[in-house]
Amino acid sequence: MNIGIPREVKIREGRVSCTPAAVRELVNAGHAVTVETGAGEGAGFSDRHYADTGATVVSRAEDTWAADMVVKVKEPVPDEYRYFRKDLALFTFLHLAANEPLTRALCDAGVTSIAYETVQSGRRLPLLEPMSMIAGRMSPLMGAYFLSGPQGGRGVLPAGVPGVSPANVLVLGGGTAGFSAARIAHGIGAAVTILEVNVERMTVIEQVTQGAVRTVYSTEEALRERLPDVDLVIGAVLIPGAEAPKLVTRAFLGRMQPGSVIVDIAIDQGGCVETSRPTTHDAPVYTEEGVVHYCVTNMPGAYARTATQALSHSTLPYVLRLANVGLARAMRDVPELRPGLNTHQGNVTYRKVADALGMSSTENPFDASTS
Repeated sequence: MNIGIPREVKIREGRVSCTPAAVRELVNAGHAVTVETGAGEGAGFSDRHYADTGATVVSRAEDTWAADMVVKVKEPVPDEYRYFRKDLALFTFLHLAANEPLTRALCDAGVTSIAYETVQSGRRLPLLEPMSMIAGRMSPLMGAYFLSGPQGGRGVLPAGVPGVSPANVLVLGGGTAGFSAARIAHGIGAAVTILEVNVERMTVIEQVTQGAVRTVYSTEEALRERLPDVDLVIGAVLIPGAEAPKLVTRAFLGRMQPGSVIVDIAIDQGGCVETSRPTTHDAPVYTEEGVVHYCVTNMPGAYARTATQALSHSTLPYVLRLANVGLARAMRDVPELRPGLNTHQGNVTYRKVADALGMSSTENPFDASTS
C-alpha cells in the first residue's frame, strides 16, 4: 500500500503521525511511504531521518495526499479538503461531532475516514488514551500559569504556602484525561475534587490516590455548590464520538470568583462549558464573565516530541494491519477498528456523529458483514 504522511498545518501543531521508527516498520513490511518535507521537524525528526528509513520525502502536500491511505494527527483543515477523493482512506483524529463542515466534505468526496478517537476496545479508547493522558497532565500546569495575576488570573498559587490554603481544583470527569489532571494537580499541591458518575471509577480513584483526591457523584447541584470556592475547573468529560455535554452553563460562571480559570480539555468535542470556544497555542485564552478560559484544541501539540512518540506507538499496529490486509479484512479481523469508521462511501457511519449534527447515518457496512 502507498501511505502518505503530510505535514500538519493546524496552528502550532508540531506532532507528526509516524516516527521514523514506525515508518521503517511500514517500509520493512513492503509498503511505500511518502513523507512531506518538514513533517517531523516540530517533533525533532528531520527529513534525513525519514529518508534513511526508506521513505520518499516530497516537497508538495498533494503528493502525500495522493497515497492510498493518509495517516495524520489532527483533522484536516479547509485548505486540505481539496485533496479528498472517493478512493482515499484517512486515518487520523477527526472529532466530527463538533465539525459539520468537515463531516460534509468527507461525505461529499466519498472519503473512507477512520477516527482515532472512536477506535474502541471494550471500554477503552486505545488511540485517544495517550493524548488524553498528555492533555490531562498538562492541564493543571496551564491552569496554574493562567491563575497568576500577570496572566489575568486570581493570583492564587496552586500549592499554597504554610499558613495559606492551596488552590481548589475541580475536575469534571474521572476518565483518562480527568484522572491524569487530578494526579498532577494533587502532585503540585492543590486540593483536588473529581466529579464523576461512575461509582466503580470513583472507587478506583480513591484507592489509587489513597483518598488524597476526593470524588463526588456528579450532579448539577454538586457542581453548583462547589463553583464559588473553585480556583481552577478542568473539563474532561467524554462521550466517545459524541458532542460533549455542556455541564457548566454561562449562568454558572456567575458563581465563580473573578480571575478563576477553566481549562476545557473537551473542546475538540465542542467543550463541556457553554462559553468555551476553540483557541490556539498562539492565543490560548480569553476571559468571559470574568473567568479565564483556556480552550486549545490541540493541547498535546505543545509537547510534540512526547506526543508524537506516544501516538505513533499506539497507532502503528493498526496502520500496519490496514496496510497489510486492506480495509475490509482489517475491519473483519480487528473488531476495535470497526467503531473507528466515521464516514464511508458518502455516508456517516457513526451514529453519535450524525445525531450531534442532525444528519442521517447508515449502518457500518463492516458490522453488517460480520453479524
